[in-house]
Amino acid sequence: MTLLEAIDLYRFYHTEDEETLALRGVSMGVKAGEIVAVMGPSGSGKSTLLSCLSGIDEPDGGYVAILGKRLSRKPEAYRASVRATDIGIMLQSGTLFNGLSIYDNILLKMQLARKVDRKRAMQLIEAVGLSHKAHAYPAGISGGEAARAAIAVALSTNPKILLADEPTGEVDAETERQIIRLFEQYCRDGGAAVIATHSGSLASHADRVVYLRDGRVVDEC
Repeated sequence: MTLLEAIDLYRFYHTEDEETLALRGVSMGVKAGEIVAVMGPSGSGKSTLLSCLSGIDEPDGGYVAILGKRLSRKPEAYRASVRATDIGIMLQSGTLFNGLSIYDNILLKMQLARKVDRKRAMQLIEAVGLSHKAHAYPAGISGGEAARAAIAVALSTNPKILLADEPTGEVDAETERQIIRLFEQYCRDGGAAVIATHSGSLASHADRVVYLRDGRVVDEC
């Protein structure tokens, strides 16, 4: 079953008199149980693609469908409700609320989806190796710990789709292996993941790798 589909996505940015084409006709589909890694140099469009797939950003052309229903060009309230219930999102920054502990960040995500499960919150914190930091605030943890906490938040509501932007960019090799195992278990349980990454190790565990350059898909394997 295809959980996420992107059809012919275009995204333009305007800065004064200049126009940047961030995405140029990108199409992809992701099925249940599948990990798709998106690779490419900085500026190739990886983060823009994830923003459009999540409905945080709107494509200028083409559309995104989640569970067979269009997400693009729908009211923000609708897109926000889909993000709350069906999509787990891990961005490079801004995923955690600074005024909340790791545990409370997870509970907030659960509350937005009306899926509060305090036992699961603690299980996720343990799974990402942060039991000793459950009540710590983002300012008091390292970049690698913040990345792991953000993954716990993203997975907290058992979303159908996980979108992660450089989830292992600030972690050591052992932590990366731990994160990869989490992603693999999530997909074995029926989820679908799209992961933007520069990590060859992470990409080697993906079912498919999509390569972007200058906003275009240049290869897929």
